[in-house]
Amino acid sequence: MTYKVAISFDRCKITSVTCGCGNKDIFYCAHVVALSLYRIRKPDQLQKFVQYLITAHHTEVLPTAQKLADEILSSNSEINQVHGAPDPTAGASIDDENCWHLDEEQVREQVKLFLSQGGYYGSGKQLNSMFAKVREMLRMRDSNGARMLTLITEQFMADPRLSLWRQQGTGITEKCRQLWDELGALWVCVVLNPHCKLEEKSSWLRQLRKWGEMDVCPLEDGNYGNELPNITNALTQSSSHSQDSLARPRRTVFTRAIEGCDLHWQDSHLQRIISSDFYVSPAYQREGESLLFNSQGQPLWLEHVPTACARVDALRSHGYPREALRLTVAIINTLRLQQQRQLEIYKHQKKELLQRGATTITNLEGWVGHPLNPIGCLFLTLTEACRLEEENCLEISDTGDTKPPVYQHVPVTTGSQDSGESYLSLALEVALMGMGQQRVMPEGLYAQDKVCRNEEQIIARLQDLELDPVLVQTLRKQCILLLEGGPFSGLGEVIHRESVPMHTFAKYLFSALLPHDADLAYKLALRAMRLPVLETTAPSGDVTHPHHLVSVVPSRYPRWFTLGHLESQQCELASTMLTAAKGDMLRLRTVLEAIQKNIHSSSLIFKLAQDAFKIATPADSNSDTTLLNVALELGLQVMRMTLSTLNWRRREMVRWLVTCATEVGVRALVSILQSWYSLFTPTEATSIVAATVMSHNTILRLSLDYPQREELASCARTLALQCAMKDPQNCALSALTLCEKDHIAFETAYQIVIDAASTGMTYTQLFTIARYMEHRGYPLRAFKLASLAMTHLNLAYNQDTHPAINDVLWACALSHSLGKNELAAIIPLVVKSVHCATVLSDILRRCTMTAPGLAGIPGRRNSGKLMSTDKAPLRQLLDATISAYINTTHSRLTHISPRHYGEFIEFLSKARETFLLAQDGHIQFAQFIDNLKQIYKGKKKLMLLVRERFG
Repeated sequence: MTYKVAISFDRCKITSVTCGCGNKDIFYCAHVVALSLYRIRKPDQLQKFVQYLITAHHTEVLPTAQKLADEILSSNSEINQVHGAPDPTAGASIDDENCWHLDEEQVREQVKLFLSQGGYYGSGKQLNSMFAKVREMLRMRDSNGARMLTLITEQFMADPRLSLWRQQGTGITEKCRQLWDELGALWVCVVLNPHCKLEEKSSWLRQLRKWGEMDVCPLEDGNYGNELPNITNALTQSSSHSQDSLARPRRTVFTRAIEGCDLHWQDSHLQRIISSDFYVSPAYQREGESLLFNSQGQPLWLEHVPTACARVDALRSHGYPREALRLTVAIINTLRLQQQRQLEIYKHQKKELLQRGATTITNLEGWVGHPLNPIGCLFLTLTEACRLEEENCLEISDTGDTKPPVYQHVPVTTGSQDSGESYLSLALEVALMGMGQQRVMPEGLYAQDKVCRNEEQIIARLQDLELDPVLVQTLRKQCILLLEGGPFSGLGEVIHRESVPMHTFAKYLFSALLPHDADLAYKLALRAMRLPVLETTAPSGDVTHPHHLVSVVPSRYPRWFTLGHLESQQCELASTMLTAAKGDMLRLRTVLEAIQKNIHSSSLIFKLAQDAFKIATPADSNSDTTLLNVALELGLQVMRMTLSTLNWRRREMVRWLVTCATEVGVRALVSILQSWYSLFTPTEATSIVAATVMSHNTILRLSLDYPQREELASCARTLALQCAMKDPQNCALSALTLCEKDHIAFETAYQIVIDAASTGMTYTQLFTIARYMEHRGYPLRAFKLASLAMTHLNLAYNQDTHPAINDVLWACALSHSLGKNELAAIIPLVVKSVHCATVLSDILRRCTMTAPGLAGIPGRRNSGKLMSTDKAPLRQLLDATISAYINTTHSRLTHISPRHYGEFIEFLSKARETFLLAQDGHIQFAQFIDNLKQIYKGKKKLMLLVRERFG
């Protein structure tokens, strides 16, 4: 295809493009790129054009041409201050504004489209790549960078979801929040451009203020308005806190950029820092200059840290990498000096602070999770200076992951004596300083979540560093400083109750230090295990800043939305230490104590116990007893913690504990059987614990000898009897089963059941045990229990599908098989408990079919004769059955509908069969039917059916 392409150039910039291909994108199409390359590669055409022009008009043009030629040859002339030259072929005047061509409509359309997809279909990635494009433009010092950012921001502010989220009071979605953050950070970068014109800055400021005043503008801490402080205010708190929440000025995502407009670069000390590697303190310092340099003569920069880092980011972003590095070094030297001074202050206050056991927070603004990401910014600036650019570093590896960057040590260039430091070791040092800073957990879900996210990002970058001896030395030195750092360090001896926990950071430090200095690694990780916000009694320390008076709230702890995540990080740290300490009993003990002291969630301790068990029992080699014992001890702690609280995982926990104790050995099993009451409920102890311990599998697994087996069995029986006494309803059957092999124990268990039968047990439980007794060959005991069960039962006339019917039939069959006496004993109980005619007639029928006493109890004689319904005990049963039929009939007729007539006639036929078992049964039945016709003569249709069938 052939396309018509037109490009206008002016002073080395493409100022407008058109192409016939109709490309709709913010990037140039391939055809525009091709033509630009052609123009770059054939610069001599323009020279030829100039020479012909001068020749044709030599008289008019020559003086100007000579003047311009002189200026071009002079290196500091005005012409040479500008890249390129005006393009006469495009007809642009020398005074015209010149900037790169940017298709503004296209930018608007694309941002709008990506926002409407709400973070789906990779739109978040697309928007991030547009932000990256803005950064690239700033770095190339392309004035369109700010213009493009303005267009993007306008579309973001017009996002219809903003007002929706505001009305509903819900926060912005996570993906969207991160994009707004990047937008805010980019504006800070733009306004801090060290070479922007004043009028540019004031127009940006107007825009930013306009956006910031719109009520839909997202707030810096991620919440709409004051929803969060209000919820915390609902708790009765000191009034100063609630006042503070309301009085705090509204900070939007643009507030920092607006504040950034007040910053300038005119400070002479700052100018000297960024313009020379060799700026050192003069030999004789004038009054006041001591604050500008450290004792080695290196310059310091004493600005508020996040602001100073924003300057570094701006220098980096606007294409001044050397200057950014110089300012970074000055900031780090300042931080070091502050760290030293803080250590000295702490040494004087140490005794008092340790006695109080609490500390005030000096850093109300944490650097990790800060909107300006100060630590990330310094780290990137330093590591970028140390990157080894491989030839093919842009190639993606086979798995599709980008390869981690490779760094080398680049010595720090300073004016003073060679410090022997590299930018890489500074990067590690500043990351450790920032991450170890003690800071208060910010308010609100979003700010808290950001703390975790930022921490993870920095750690991911740290893990790209190969720790060589130089870096290990930096790591050790910084870790020691953090441990000794008092209230300024999150790893100091005392911390504030609402200090951001250090678990994630400590886990990184532990793993990094372990191969080089195990003692230091453990000391640090053990120190970091604490989570004071969960200690109910923790003193809150005197917080000088009203914003943090949350700690005086009577509630158990302030609103930490990320608490679940933080607790799981604490658990991860403990798990990492347990794994590393495998086989070292002393270290394991210390870790175990730290877990027992600091972790308060039973499910997390259970997870740790499971982790320890897994590591202690590898599939391919022998178990590690030290770690197994730790797993068991943690498991026992979980049992005690969850014994009286409801926990849906309790059964799983109990089963796991038995498995773990089995793995530890027979002594552990004996121990849990003997102290069952502090670990398990009676039901758990009998049905899960003892039953599993006595199972065939356990005995095989432990390959026990006879005395050991006996010892276990004896413990299990003792437990069974104790549980049966404590909770006969739920444990009697398990107790009997566990005591089967020991006569005395079995008799004791049976006696416990009999004693409990009259009061505490239901008929279902008693029937179950009775059946068990029959099955075990104790029919008379079964009969006794069945009789007791019958006394607890009551079956109404209409309960002909009651689950206990089978038990009643079984009990009568058992009595019948034992003999006439037993049957005579149970029938009065049946008559008293069962009022359902069909069930009674079923029992009656079964009793008349065979002779009683077929069980053949030794020492008994049975006549072998069928029993008569005219004589006791069956006569009583027959009368009860007939009377049940009569009562049921009347009950059914009071509210019968025509569709049940057929069923009712069948019921009467069944009744007739029973009536006929009596001697004068046919007369009784005839009277009964006449009676019905008389009473219910209003139900004509039904009585017609009765006459048809029964006369």
